[in-house]
Amino acid sequence: MISTLETERLILREILPADKAEMFELDSDPEVHKYLGNMPVKDVEQVREVIQFIRQQYLHNQIGRFAIIEKSSNKFIGWCGLKLFKEPVNNHTDFYDLGYRLIKKYWGQGYATEASKAWLAHAFKTMNLNEVYAMTDSRNTNSNKVLEKLGFKFVEKFDFFGDKSDWYKITKEDFEKIK
Repeated sequence: MISTLETERLILREILPADKAEMFELDSDPEVHKYLGNMPVKDVEQVREVIQFIRQQYLHNQIGRFAIIEKSSNKFIGWCGLKLFKEPVNNHTDFYDLGYRLIKKYWGQGYATEASKAWLAHAFKTMNLNEVYAMTDSRNTNSNKVLEKLGFKFVEKFDFFGDKSDWYKITKEDFEKIK
């Protein structure tokens, strides 16, 4: 497993137990969870469980969501990364999903796009994947814009736990075209 990825403004590294306060700030915000089932965490113990779950993915799948650290401030601003879905989602199994989540005050600054580009480069160049998927709530226009800016192609709408969601895909070939 990789230890870090780096971009012009960001360091992407494993999420650590020491990130619990920042993860709580992120995942306790109802606006952050508006399109994620409206279930923000209520206490730090829930965050510890989330971090433990993410860290188990590192061990079992050699991949997972990574902390996004802003270089200029050395602050945790969210997470981004690939997740291997082994359970079926939208009739797909054993696929890599690109995901990202940022603390609200860092929205709209291009961080999700920048971090995601680094992950896609890693997926296609280092992991030698042929495709990566992404999904977002259909009402989340900002997330849809990020995915389209990255070169993802809209495939279809589907039901994800009762919410109308958009299913996206990017191939290695399509990613090479946008660089």
